[in-house]
Amino acid sequence: MSKPAARTRLADAAFALFDERGYEQTTVDDIAERAGVGRTTFFRHYRSKEDVIFPDHDRLLEQIKDRLATSSHETALAAVSDAVRLVLLHYLEEGDLARRRYRLTSKVAALRDREIASVARYQRLFREFIANWMGDSTESASLRAELMAASVVAAHNHVLRRWLRGESPDPVAEVDEAMREVLALFRGPQSRPEIRDGGTTVVAFRTGQDLDALLPALRRLVEGEPGDA
Repeated sequence: MSKPAARTRLADAAFALFDERGYEQTTVDDIAERAGVGRTTFFRHYRSKEDVIFPDHDRLLEQIKDRLATSSHETALAAVSDAVRLVLLHYLEEGDLARRRYRLTSKVAALRDREIASVARYQRLFREFIANWMGDSTESASLRAELMAASVVAAHNHVLRRWLRGESPDPVAEVDEAMREVLALFRGPQSRPEIRDGGTTVVAFRTGQDLDALLPALRRLVEGEPGDA
């Protein structure tokens, strides 16, 4: 059986030592020694022991940018949903490593701070994309884009945390449903009501009258003809 790649051995060694000794008490040298590699090999794969813990956010963000860049104005929101699913799938592929990270960041304040900073990068990317899609530079549009981006990230994180805690049997289906809920909260820039001269306005209501008797009155109303009050 082939030996795991050095990057994988370093990650396994790091999490094992964090469990045994604690995060603060574990050094880069400890991790390299447990993995059976030298310091040079460690720094070839990771910039610090913190980097061993977190996913490659730079690579994930580039993947999101690439997905968003392939969208048109009409498919922009679908691209946002696809990008969210892409990030979730990365964590699902990590499996137990993602759960070990979750447990560790729950205990170490410095790691939680870094995680919050990472989340802000995703939210900023989505905000910029949504603002560009809206094509409106007003302050109200800027706020709308910020709210949409925050909701997108919150939906992803809600589903991810449920999966990390073992509460979600089908996180992909859950995140798809969560994104439908989010996008339903916000109408696109083309869907805002406009008042135009002319045209026909149709109002739906419930009545006890027979439809055949009602249609002539509706036609008179639409055409502006006087009728019985």
